[in-house]
Amino acid sequence: MISTNELKKGLTIEFEGQLCNILDWQHVKIGRGGAIVRMKLRNLRNGATFDRTCDAGDKFKRLYLEQSTVTYQYQDGDQYHFMDTSTYDDIVLTEAQLGGAKSYLIDNLELNIVRYNDEPISVELPEKVVLRITYTEQGLKGDTATGGTKPATTETGLVVQVPLFISTDEMIRVNTSTGAYVERA
Repeated sequence: MISTNELKKGLTIEFEGQLCNILDWQHVKIGRGGAIVRMKLRNLRNGATFDRTCDAGDKFKRLYLEQSTVTYQYQDGDQYHFMDTSTYDDIVLTEAQLGGAKSYLIDNLELNIVRYNDEPISVELPEKVVLRITYTEQGLKGDTATGGTKPATTETGLVVQVPLFISTDEMIRVNTSTGAYVERA
């Protein structure tokens, strides 16, 4: 058990019977009352984000998650199939469990899968992913005085703002945490 003064971003706790990750927290001292803690939590099973307030000194059960390396194989409806690289087991996650990560999944992409008590919860993407541009407008030389951007659709359906010199069928590197263009690949 951990108390509110031991909370940190990224910790996984059991809150109101749910498996939650702490996204942000703030210790607040109220004028005449006792101190409170405001937390922003993400439910790891369904991806929902919510805010909660609790008293300072409350205790929570700390949970430990396991990670293993997997390779993305294919999509079947709203189910995504991964292969564990050490045991060769087939692991299936739903679209809700993946959340925004589905926009970065390409065949044979290596990533980490997060588990709690052998139950797959979510995936942890690499920092950057290489994607192919399937469509973008043709940029014209001299369009802007400074570096301009245009929307480009990738092979996964993700729309990224790219510089004007990028064209269709080029490979680009995209930051998975922000969804922003990084460089040509």
